[in-house]
Amino acid sequence: MTRPLLEARQLVVEIGGKTVVDSVDLSVASGERIAILGRNGAGKSTLLSTLAGLRPAAGGSLLLDGEDAALLHAREAALRRAWLGQFQSDPFGSTVLETTLTGRHPHLGRWDWESKHDAELARSALKAVGLDGMEARQIHTLSGGERQRLAIATLLTQAAPLYLLDEPLAHLDLNHQMAVLELFAGTARDGGAGVIMVLHDPALAHRFCDRALLVYGDGRTEIGTVDAILTAETLSELYGYGLRQIEDRGHRCFIPE
Repeated sequence: MTRPLLEARQLVVEIGGKTVVDSVDLSVASGERIAILGRNGAGKSTLLSTLAGLRPAAGGSLLLDGEDAALLHAREAALRRAWLGQFQSDPFGSTVLETTLTGRHPHLGRWDWESKHDAELARSALKAVGLDGMEARQIHTLSGGERQRLAIATLLTQAAPLYLLDEPLAHLDLNHQMAVLELFAGTARDGGAGVIMVLHDPALAHRFCDRALLVYGDGRTEIGTVDAILTAETLSELYGYGLRQIEDRGHRCFIPE
């Protein structure tokens, strides 16, 4: 059998001495999409950054492609997983294309320059997120939604087999939200990438993911297929507010009671 792209074994995540995730087991296979859902402050982003190897776990182990993630060099880890944070920081000016090309840095040697092939990958990623024709624009002139799409294009240019996305729909209007979700669904389906993403809309998680991980914030977690776990009863407990489930043309949505 093919090894999981990522595997967490009895992973414990703490915030300020409080356990928000207690002994979770999680594996992500090639082509699989997993949503992380929970209330604000429950620890979703902290869990994702722990899965990305950007902060230490309080317990358990984390494997990237079968190897201990803690022992991997940063460059090697970047070849295996790509991480999208909630916030984009741009202390220095650069163009849209230059920023996108930073996704190729893990693939280059210390003194290497980006090749024509690297530029082609970057331009293709920009086109995929609807930013083609904006390669020469300065990033400080972009809107919040355009900057978010640029961050996603940079991740696609990194071409890692695993994508860890923290609120990838932030700052995006509806058509771009759907386009981004369709984009990663295609990347998983056609390219075999694994995708873990923090989402706020359980209806979109049901539509675009295979499984969902629910984070309650008190150490409890639940994981299952989206059909089994994304129900009005379960989500009402997760969010602390009554929800009603509606199904239409195979899609499931949830509205407040």
